[in-house]
Amino acid sequence: MHHKSASVSILNTQAYAGFDVRILKEVFRRTRIALRHLGILKLDSLIRIAPGALTIGRPLPWDVFDADGNVLLRQGYVIQTNTQLEQLFERGRFKPRKIERKKEKIQEDQRQRNPFADYADLLATLEATLNAITSEDPSAQKRLLGLARMLERTCQEAPEASLALVHLYSIGPTIHEQILFYGILCHFTARAFGLDEKRTSVLTAAALTANLALVPVADQLNASTRVLTDDQRAVIRKHPHRSIQALTSAGITNNLLLKIIAQHHEQADGSGYPEGLSGTDILPEAEILALSERYVAMITKRAYRNRMTITAARKLIATLGDGKVRPAIPRSLLQVLGEYPPGMLVRLDNNEVGVVTGRAVRARGPFVKAIFGPRGNRYSGTFERDTSVPEYNIQGAEEPEEMPSMDFSLLWGFRN
Repeated sequence: MHHKSASVSILNTQAYAGFDVRILKEVFRRTRIALRHLGILKLDSLIRIAPGALTIGRPLPWDVFDADGNVLLRQGYVIQTNTQLEQLFERGRFKPRKIERKKEKIQEDQRQRNPFADYADLLATLEATLNAITSEDPSAQKRLLGLARMLERTCQEAPEASLALVHLYSIGPTIHEQILFYGILCHFTARAFGLDEKRTSVLTAAALTANLALVPVADQLNASTRVLTDDQRAVIRKHPHRSIQALTSAGITNNLLLKIIAQHHEQADGSGYPEGLSGTDILPEAEILALSERYVAMITKRAYRNRMTITAARKLIATLGDGKVRPAIPRSLLQVLGEYPPGMLVRLDNNEVGVVTGRAVRARGPFVKAIFGPRGNRYSGTFERDTSVPEYNIQGAEEPEEMPSMDFSLLWGFRN
């Protein structure tokens, strides 16, 4: 049962309708300066937020600080008004990405993975990797392998939070965010489908580079309401070939990786492109990548169309074993997502609204952190609910146009 109208009234409560900078300074007063003295945060490492970096209705991609190093807003806060946006552009700072020097040895980060805290770094590393490929930098292959390993390790150590990223940031993601989502979904779907570790790793790397040729134009195309021009259609149709050209020019020549990219728009009935391949001539990895891209496109809002609800997208995927793909592949993706994927909002039988933080395990779950009470009041904390318990059974999905503000790291247990 769907309760979209009910969710609108609850999710627009005054608890997170706005913020007063003076109040926020008092709330976070105890965190100031101490970070500097501990060496955790250097003020000269903070830079001003550039106009266009944040969007109304989307969760913050990182914590926001003021000029003194105080936390103003946590990652996951949803900006709701132009006034808030202007205040953040005026006062807000963030920790910039780490830029590696070319002469430095590229080493894999061995810290425990927190997908939310690492989100900005993953995106920055992805952007740097794609730039290295297009510029034919000698470090390109090492960067790509390192990024793929980092993403796979993140998925393995924090699977629920990794899948939640895809759904929490699905409202208007940038092309780099979409590519990251492809990599996450490909990793999980490949393992559920039964691919071995080596093939899964190659697929993850392919997912991160298959749309390389679209990066310069993708955000512009997604923001446009105009009909595609012939030139734009040509760019889209030729992007697998052009991505392969860029990779080989950068010295990345893994045959399986290149073949996955070449085939990821083919379809089993022969209606795909560029070669019109059919049946088992198409690699399962290519079909997994295609389905991952399709799912992200379904749940993503574009200027020229609204996004599908997660519930509707799952139903459509369930119908795809119709000759266009191997039936086991959509089944594998649905198995990965579960009926209520992590990051999705749901209403419980006791009328609480919460976010799914964990998929079902055997006879228990899915697991939900309740954030709104039965009367629509925002809880000051969160309460974990095992939805296999009758009182907390899931009544239905809550899929508002705008997500409520949440502290993602806290909800998924990365910060006490």
